[in-house]
Amino acid sequence: MVTTGPPARRSAVLRMLVVAVALAGALFGGAVPASAHAALTGSTPAQGSVVDRAPEQVSLTFSEGVAMGDDSIRVLDPHGKRVDRGKLRNLCSGATVKYGTGLPPGLGNGTYTVAWQAVSADSHPVSGAFTFSVGAPSKSSAAVPQQEAGGGLVGALYGIARCLAYAGFVLMAGGAAFVVACRPAAALVRSVQRLVVQGWALLTGTTVAMLLLRTPYTGSGDLADVFDLGGLQQVLVTKPGAALVSRLLLLAAAALFVAVLFGAFARAHEPAGAGGTTDAEGEAGAVDPAEEARRRKDLTFGLGIGGVIVATGLAATWAMAEHASTGLQPAVAMPVDVLHLLAVATWLGGLATLLVSLYWGPPVERTAVRRFSRIAFGSVVVLAATGVYQSWRQVGTWSALTGTAYGRLLLLKVGLVAVLVGIAWVSRRWTARLGEARAAEDTAAAAEAGGTAAATDAADVADAAQEAGETAERQSAKAAGKATGKAAAGAPAASSIATATATAASPDPAPEETPDADPDDTAPETALNPDTAPEPHLDPSTDPDPTRAAQLARQQAALRSARTKRLRDADPERLGLRRSVLAEASVAVVLLVVTTVLTATEPARTEAAVQAASGGQSTASNQPQVLTVPFDTGGPHGKGTARVDLDPGRSGNANELRLRLSDPSGKAMDVPEVKVSFTQKAKKLGPLPVVPRHTGTGHWRASGVQLPVPGQWQLSLLVRTSDIDQVTEIRNVKIG
Repeated sequence: MVTTGPPARRSAVLRMLVVAVALAGALFGGAVPASAHAALTGSTPAQGSVVDRAPEQVSLTFSEGVAMGDDSIRVLDPHGKRVDRGKLRNLCSGATVKYGTGLPPGLGNGTYTVAWQAVSADSHPVSGAFTFSVGAPSKSSAAVPQQEAGGGLVGALYGIARCLAYAGFVLMAGGAAFVVACRPAAALVRSVQRLVVQGWALLTGTTVAMLLLRTPYTGSGDLADVFDLGGLQQVLVTKPGAALVSRLLLLAAAALFVAVLFGAFARAHEPAGAGGTTDAEGEAGAVDPAEEARRRKDLTFGLGIGGVIVATGLAATWAMAEHASTGLQPAVAMPVDVLHLLAVATWLGGLATLLVSLYWGPPVERTAVRRFSRIAFGSVVVLAATGVYQSWRQVGTWSALTGTAYGRLLLLKVGLVAVLVGIAWVSRRWTARLGEARAAEDTAAAAEAGGTAAATDAADVADAAQEAGETAERQSAKAAGKATGKAAAGAPAASSIATATATAASPDPAPEETPDADPDDTAPETALNPDTAPEPHLDPSTDPDPTRAAQLARQQAALRSARTKRLRDADPERLGLRRSVLAEASVAVVLLVVTTVLTATEPARTEAAVQAASGGQSTASNQPQVLTVPFDTGGPHGKGTARVDLDPGRSGNANELRLRLSDPSGKAMDVPEVKVSFTQKAKKLGPLPVVPRHTGTGHWRASGVQLPVPGQWQLSLLVRTSDIDQVTEIRNVKIG
């Protein structure tokens, strides 16, 4: 026997929950590109440097292990032609992660562009580009991809799939744990079955999607490459690809687990007499209660052991390809990460299962709620212990909590967990009151057993019978012109149902025969009101008319659902518990999204290591700065555009400033005077004047530009086109 609730509303709400998670994933996944967890800490030649002669190779140094191929490092000449040898050189030594590519001899002078792309050890793609010059800088027409690796539409889809994969694992593993450990009777509840099965389907579908998206996600960024079988074959031999394939194999075992859970395990926990035992089986002898208890115990033990093994294996597929697999103490971090994921699934997945049980199932026993409360408390303790270790490992310092994106996201996650624990405390209070209320209800029900309920049911049946008769009379009047005999048969048929129903609902029913009804006639479906009438205690299988039998079965199911809803809504303690659990589940959805974004963000410890390797300067700011500044002095030929190049754009170094002025048609233009200065108001530095020298029509250059400290500087550009026409434009520039 499977317990069901209102199917339309349940399915709609479950779909709304899935859509909410998907929208949240789309919001967070599309808001920012995927953050790389491996960073470029150095290169030879250095970015922005000028060397006397062409080097024999270009080498890159990374903060952690990366996966690279022959096309991962490309060197382009000033005309955009690839000039490297096309073979990757592994230059790693000890803890130093270093790769390079060779260059042919005889390269000419000019500015060369190095474009690189790799996959970090925690499965996230990382890419970048920089320039160096041989002899002297020159113009370059090399085309560099503008989209960051892991960004765009493919990156957003991959981020959504990651979020939904976490959600599927939580629903499947946590829901199954709730059924086995807290409430075995929930295996018979249809809403719980759907929740766990949908969690399995969600995790399976997103795993397949992530496997197909790996090729464009770590490569071209073109969505059409999901059908590239050659790329898929290459993905399968990588660590992330192996983790996804392992997850699919474990999901096959999880499907067998779910089938046993809602098959043999559910049947073993059916109430006595609900399993449809035949008369022959009853005559042969009833099932031994001790044997039945032993069978239930064996099933519970087997499912418990098997479920722990499968869930641990699934959690390990994340640990072996995410943050825990690289960096500090991976041998300790991976088991800790597995425990963390299992605790999250047990708590949040059990919470979701409790929610659907409270809303779309029979009343939940107070023992089941209390048992889950204890398990949830243990999960929170495990989360706290493993979370402290993971925070120390990924953050490292207190200042990084507020000074890095990872630290700020971690603080947000901690705040959400605190809110969740606070709401859980309220739920525990409702659980305590639930026990007292349940006992009071049982006492009152025992005191009032019989009379009042029977009288009410009889009155309801009488009203229903009268309504059935009136409905039948209206239908018979409409059909009078076609079949006079059938017009007279409607009222007796309705009267027959009403009489039998009233007899079944009375306290001391007396046997009474009812006249045979015309098999061609059927009572209307609206003959009984499911919101007010009691359930008609008729056996649909004894009715000779199959249509009427099906109609009675539907009426009985509707009345059972209506009665269950009335009893549920009349319990203030369970109402309060449902609302607090719903609030917990809402916060849990947000927490799950934040956790997914956190796993796609560069750890604070890695960011600090990159800054230390670059002398306290961030890699984002260690780039040549290019500014385009339109100007208009207001006089004749006073309109134009200034292009300012500051290379390499770093503090403490001798920067080179190049300035080009052009008219509205793009042709270089000369002006009587230009002035440039830099000011940093935060440290009260400047203005520091720069005197560029005129090197050609519309071109100026200044060497040895010294900016003492990194940070946000203001560039002031004065352009004078006549004796009286001039303008000063101010722009912000980030100096590393």
